[in-house]
Amino acid sequence: MQKPARISLADVALKTGAMLRRGDSAHFDDGQAPTLADLTESLFFSPGDGRIWLNEQRMLLLHSSSMGHLRRELIDSLGLERARGLLTRSGYVSGARDAQLVRERWPQGDAASVFMAGTRLHALEGMVKVTPKAFDFDIDRGIYEGEFLWEHSSEDDEHIAAYGLGTEPACWSQIGYATGYVTSLLGKLVVFREVECRSMGSHVCRVIGRHAEAWGDVSEDLRYLQVGDLTEAPKPTAVVRPAATPPSALSARAAEPFDRHEMVGASSAFNSVCHQLERVARTQATVLFTGESGVGKEAFARRLHRISARADQAFVAVNCAAIPDTLIESELFGVERGAFTGATASRPGRFERANGGTLLLDEIATLSPVSQGKLLRALQEGEIERVGGTRTLQVDVRVVAATNVDLHAQVREGRFREDLFFRLNVFPIHLPPLRERRDDVPLLMNHFLQREARRHGRQVAGFTPRAVRALLQYAFPGNIRELQNLVERGVISAEDGSAIDVPHMFRREQLSEETLLAIGAHGGLTVQPTQVAPALLALLEQRLGGEALSLAEVERKLLDEAVAQAKGNLAAAARRLGLTRAQLAYRLGRAASLPGNLPG
Repeated sequence: MQKPARISLADVALKTGAMLRRGDSAHFDDGQAPTLADLTESLFFSPGDGRIWLNEQRMLLLHSSSMGHLRRELIDSLGLERARGLLTRSGYVSGARDAQLVRERWPQGDAASVFMAGTRLHALEGMVKVTPKAFDFDIDRGIYEGEFLWEHSSEDDEHIAAYGLGTEPACWSQIGYATGYVTSLLGKLVVFREVECRSMGSHVCRVIGRHAEAWGDVSEDLRYLQVGDLTEAPKPTAVVRPAATPPSALSARAAEPFDRHEMVGASSAFNSVCHQLERVARTQATVLFTGESGVGKEAFARRLHRISARADQAFVAVNCAAIPDTLIESELFGVERGAFTGATASRPGRFERANGGTLLLDEIATLSPVSQGKLLRALQEGEIERVGGTRTLQVDVRVVAATNVDLHAQVREGRFREDLFFRLNVFPIHLPPLRERRDDVPLLMNHFLQREARRHGRQVAGFTPRAVRALLQYAFPGNIRELQNLVERGVISAEDGSAIDVPHMFRREQLSEETLLAIGAHGGLTVQPTQVAPALLALLEQRLGGEALSLAEVERKLLDEAVAQAKGNLAAAARRLGLTRAQLAYRLGRAASLPGNLPG
């Protein structure tokens, strides 16, 4: 009898473009991507607005002592067992997030380097120095075996300072991190155990990781992890969906077209608006959305409708600015046959079509005073009359209004009726511009990238670090709508299989000149400009001098500088130039034979 096929991460890898298969420490080449330099390039600082980013994920730079204080509070208030579980699970989420980052950023990365990137990120994030002793994995077979040394563990420092030496290991969140990272890559539960720990008096910590079957009984490990299905990495985006959506429908969403009005965010401003929506959705109150053009007022209005008791009824949206003033009344309230020339049949208006549901009046400030008065009566009495009609129709409609202008100022200037304003302003919700909720930018980038790539049938490998920096610093005068357009332009402009860069998205838009800082090769902060570099030809002329440049001379100078900066290490110089060592050696030999080249 034929055994059923087993689904492994290799199957998933084929779908995502990753070519991970197997690897071991004996054949590990630290020069293969992602290298330490690749990872440090993904970490950058924006001191102007208080943010640190690791690729598209926001990071925090905290005092180790403050985390130690939190650790003591958890242990003292919850007990050691519960505190250990919380910290282990927190570390697991962090490791799974980093694994997702590496998979998406380097989908064609060398298998062993992708697994080893977790150790480098663990060190880069200031947790612990990791030295591999040996590791071996095979994704197709679902096996993993690894042994590592941990030095300078921040968890040990704080635990020893608070409780002294003990008889149990204390690197709880770090064990969770290693488990989350490797499990997410292998697609199968991998459990790490700390067999030696500084908190127990050892000189360094020693950890061993194995796939669960190799350990045998892992019930003790699962007690702290509370493992359900660990093969699924946590979602990087906080996507708001209807509360009534069943889990089966959520799992099937990947195969469905993206909802054009799907809401994505994780910032405090976004969460604040969502909480306000949840509170007012249970009522029948009129809601007034305010905010700049493009902040997503209609998307939030649709969300309000979907989580209200009216979700099964119609949602009708009206752009008041798009309807001529002479037609707005018939559009809102309907028309009877013969009411005016061309009215050859009776038809319902938007209020009737939205009966029992929700009516969005977008750009409501553009209504004329006459139309404002008729709208006020409909809101006050809950009844309307069709144009040319004699019957009064009762309607049960929840009105949601939206505007990008200051209605208070419009009232003061006599352009908007004060009584209508008070009727609409029952529950105002202000939607901040995207420049004030930059934490949502990476989530929206990923959301629009997936949506537009699917819509246009393109295969794009994410964003370059420079593109991420540019988008994080851009002011977005057009808000979310502009971000969507920039990503769509990038999806169309970038070559299949390559990453979206700044020139793919920006044309005449003014990029920010604010400085971003990244980690340099030697651990210091370096300036990372978001602007597109000036003309290369002008730079070369300024650097080398002369009116005419020789391509051979430019190449020779570039090769010499790369070798000099690598202190004669040809392999390192080749990696910096994107060449193999053999290619670099060939080019150096060719450059040496050119006329005018001086030996040495």
